Amino acid sequence: MEEARPENAASSFVQRLRQGAIGFRERFRPHWDKRWFRWIATGLGGLILAYALFWLVFARGLPDAATLLNYEPPLPTIVRDTNGQPVHSYARERRVQLQYSDYPPLLIRAYLSAEDKTFFEHHGVDIPGFIGAVFDYATKIGSGQRARGGSTITQQVAKNLLIGDEYSPTRKVKEMILAYRMEGVLTKQQILELYLNQIFLGRNAYGVQAAARAYFDKDVADLKLHEMAYLAILPKGPANYRPESPTGHERALERRNWALGEMYKNGWITEAQRNEGQAQPLGTVAAHGSSFDARAGGYYMEEVRRRLIQLFGEKAEDGPNSVYAGGLWVRSPYDPKMQDLTTTALRNGLLRFDAGKGWSGPVARIDMDRGWHRELAASYIDVDYAGWRVAVIVSRDSSAAQIGFSDGSTGTLPADAAQLPYRRTGGPAFAAMKPGDLIVVARNGSSWALRNVPEVSGGMVVEETHSGRVRAMQGGFDNRLSSYNRATQAMRQPGSTIKPFVYAAALDNGMTPASIIVDGPLCVYQGAGLGQKCFRNFTGGSAGPQTMRWGVEQSRNLMTVRAASQTGMDRVVRTIKAMGIGDYQPYLSFALGAGETTVERMVNAYAMLANQGRQLTPKLMDYVQDRRGKVIWPLRWRACDGCNMANWDGKPMPRFGFEGRQVMNPMTAYQVVHIAEGVIQRGTATVLADLKRPLFGKTGTTNGPTNVWFVGGSPDIVAGVYIGYDQPRSLGGWAQGGRVAAPIWKAAMAPVLETMPKTPFIAPAGIRMVTIDRRSGKRVYGVWPTDEPKPAVIWEAFKPESEPRRSIRKEEVAAQDKAAARIEATVQRRQRTDSDFLQDQGGIY
Repeated sequence: MEEARPENAASSFVQRLRQGAIGFRERFRPHWDKRWFRWIATGLGGLILAYALFWLVFARGLPDAATLLNYEPPLPTIVRDTNGQPVHSYARERRVQLQYSDYPPLLIRAYLSAEDKTFFEHHGVDIPGFIGAVFDYATKIGSGQRARGGSTITQQVAKNLLIGDEYSPTRKVKEMILAYRMEGVLTKQQILELYLNQIFLGRNAYGVQAAARAYFDKDVADLKLHEMAYLAILPKGPANYRPESPTGHERALERRNWALGEMYKNGWITEAQRNEGQAQPLGTVAAHGSSFDARAGGYYMEEVRRRLIQLFGEKAEDGPNSVYAGGLWVRSPYDPKMQDLTTTALRNGLLRFDAGKGWSGPVARIDMDRGWHRELAASYIDVDYAGWRVAVIVSRDSSAAQIGFSDGSTGTLPADAAQLPYRRTGGPAFAAMKPGDLIVVARNGSSWALRNVPEVSGGMVVEETHSGRVRAMQGGFDNRLSSYNRATQAMRQPGSTIKPFVYAAALDNGMTPASIIVDGPLCVYQGAGLGQKCFRNFTGGSAGPQTMRWGVEQSRNLMTVRAASQTGMDRVVRTIKAMGIGDYQPYLSFALGAGETTVERMVNAYAMLANQGRQLTPKLMDYVQDRRGKVIWPLRWRACDGCNMANWDGKPMPRFGFEGRQVMNPMTAYQVVHIAEGVIQRGTATVLADLKRPLFGKTGTTNGPTNVWFVGGSPDIVAGVYIGYDQPRSLGGWAQGGRVAAPIWKAAMAPVLETMPKTPFIAPAGIRMVTIDRRSGKRVYGVWPTDEPKPAVIWEAFKPESEPRRSIRKEEVAAQDKAAARIEATVQRRQRTDSDFLQDQGGIY
């Protein structure tokens, strides 16, 4: 019984349904027999069916017009320098977003006259205009001609922002639907604002403000009437009205005058204004790129771009704050003057080193079969130095070569202006040139002469010691010849520039600057496979027991390895890692710079030494703001409240706290800096001594020598430079850090240091300054240090209770001074000093 109940219930429901249908049909039959009823019912059904089909074909899947309420057009990212001035932009679409109120009323009327004079009257669709467009489309079917638009401004916004630019009747209907919806969601002013900010107007300008800059180098508020009318005709087809071509110029004048006439017909300007505007020339400026100097910053700005992409992505699909669409504002510590000095110094140093070595070959090649002008322009290879230009060999005969430039112009390179010897063959460079080769030339009268881009390269970084802010960066000769940034990407052996950190580990583990270390033979058993490794100085000799200071100043290999061995390489590599240089294995060769690191890391490590061992992070960006000005990076950024007060309010001044943790004992860091000051005064970098200001630093040269270095600076700023081939090979036996790298550092930093006060390095609390004999390390009483480069008595920095206890009498100082002078004179008479050898043997492997 229980199981039959569901079946009975279902059967009863079906019966009731049938009875109801029969009853409805019986009641409906008398009405259906009437003709007028059948017509109404059929028509109503047809309308419902037509609406359903219309929705399925046109309206289904259309985007929601309400999304435009939050629409944000793609905007470029702008970088400001340390003074807050915009210096660079990352943009694929030149656009400046303005509000409706920022556009002059007359400019808006110019666009309405040219595009949609009934804009403020219709509800998204201009019916008469649409009927005319349909008729025009019908007459041109099969002709291959494109029908006139007939779209309102609202429809154009719908097309550009929501559905795309497909050419079909279907798209027109979709435009109309979306335009009607948009008019119900947005105000007329909001729609016009979207339109004026979005439309493409040629010259890579998107939006009217960008176009005003591209065509007239003005802001919209400064445009004259005839200029407004010209910009108003561009949406229909910027390529048709290009002022550069005679045909485009004639069309532009005719169409601009038509727009002025339409403004007069609409009553928006007077007859006198129309006549005056039509009498004016176009007045456009020559086409130019971004208003920012693309050459500014070079490697620095490219590195900022890389880091922004890592943080926020590159395209709009990557997020709302992408580099090329998010409209970011980046405040950087970039200093244009310091960058120019750094770039010039490194380039001149590379040219000086490379001089006399011959032509290094073409900088690149292009496919001549595809058209040299287009291929050269698309390569984006260029150079910015002393009027040099990149050219392509178009053709060559025995007397001259025809060369072409990216702007389409051509020139002549005579054979006698390209006689540099080609390094690979030894013959003249002219004989080795082939069509398609990209070379560098400079103007030589009415023709051109060959120039050589140095094959050797290098990198340089300048960083503040108290904040880690990177003020300048150069990663090669020119970033448009090679985007490879040797300041941040090139992993190179640091050579002897690593030694201050080896001695820092020794100072942290019981040694002092006056500790005696034997400069003598040292051999280490490396296992059954490698056997015994014996280290040595360049001359093969040794100087016997010497102070740590002397070993750093003269950069003695044997003393460094012995100090590392006594301290323990595990402690040494921990110190090196803590300073951010690299993560190395505890092998003695790393104490001589056999590991790999970058210029940026080494400069930052030296900046931490000058910062008394407190951690720093190299900063190429101070902060990043979104398009509305909100700081979105760093995440814990806080504004400095009270920093910009016009007048002091009597309260304590704002103070910035320390950012990084302590990674080295501050007393150890100061001891290392104090010792490294001696490298400038009487060591391997005396080329900098004539700057006559507190400086510390260290030269370095790796085995080969393949790399030459100098890193150092003042209490406020540190810089580092290295020179080497991209594919490491010997630079030549004479190349040393003190001879090649240090002069480049001097050329870049001397003008910078002249603008800074001569601030001494400040000792941290606890340091004891004691007078000692410079050569023996013994404590001296009754004698004061002098300003001589090599005084017998110096001030030395000691940690508490670590200073020497034994004393030396005044008369003994003179005797030891004479003996030291004899030793130093002997060393200087040698053809190559131990210091020279160290520069060659900075990396032992």
